[in-house]
Amino acid sequence: MKPVRLVYAEDNFLVREGVRRLIDGSDALEVVAACGGFDEALEAIEEHAPDVVLTDIRMPPNHSDEGIRIAEHCRRTHPGMGVLLLSQYAEPGYVKVLLRDGTDRRGYLLKERVASLSDLTSAIGAVASGGTAIDPKVVEVLVQVRSRSDDAGLARLTPRERQVLAAIAQGHTNAAVAAELVLSQHAVEKHINSIFAKLGLTGDTRQHPRVRAALLFLADGGH
Repeated sequence: MKPVRLVYAEDNFLVREGVRRLIDGSDALEVVAACGGFDEALEAIEEHAPDVVLTDIRMPPNHSDEGIRIAEHCRRTHPGMGVLLLSQYAEPGYVKVLLRDGTDRRGYLLKERVASLSDLTSAIGAVASGGTAIDPKVVEVLVQVRSRSDDAGLARLTPRERQVLAAIAQGHTNAAVAAELVLSQHAVEKHINSIFAKLGLTGDTRQHPRVRAALLFLADGGH
C-alpha cells in the first residue's frame, strides 16, 4: 500500500523537524514537503498535490489563522485533499470554521497527540480516507460550550452519554466505544440511540454518517 503523502506546515523549526523525523519512522506516511509559513505551504500544495495537509493554525506572515485559510483554500481548489490542523489549544471557534463546509477529510488534533506516532497516523489515515478526526479533548470542549447554551440539546445528555458522544465523534465503532468505556455493546447501543433522540439526529448506525451528524451538530450550533 502506498504511503499517505503529506505537506507539513509548521513555523517552529524544532517542532517541524521533530515531527518530520517521527513521521519518517512510519511506512504509512511520507512528508513530500515541509514548510515554515502560509505562502510556502500554498506553493507546496500546488506543486506536490498531497493526500493530506498537516498544518499548524498560526504561522507567518500574520500568526493568526493561516491554517484555517489553508483548509478553506483546499476545500475550494482541491476538494479531495485532506487537512489536519494541529493546535496547542482546543479552540471551538476554529473547529466550527473548519467544519463549516463539511466534516469530510478534515481533522483537528492537539499538538500533545503528535508525540504519539500511532495517534498521528490514525488521525491522518482517517482524514485521508474521507473521514473526520477530532481530538477527544476538543470534542469535550465543544460539548461543554454547547451545553451552556440555553437551546442546546446537549444539555439533556447524561455524563455517560457525553462520553459516548465524544467517542463516536472520533469514529470509534460500537465495540471500540464499549472497550474504552468498559461497557457492553448493548449498553453502548442504548446510549447512542438516546443521544441521537435527544439531539434530533438520525439513528443511522453506519460509522461515517453518525460521526458527521454529531460533528455538524457540534460545529453549527445545532441548527
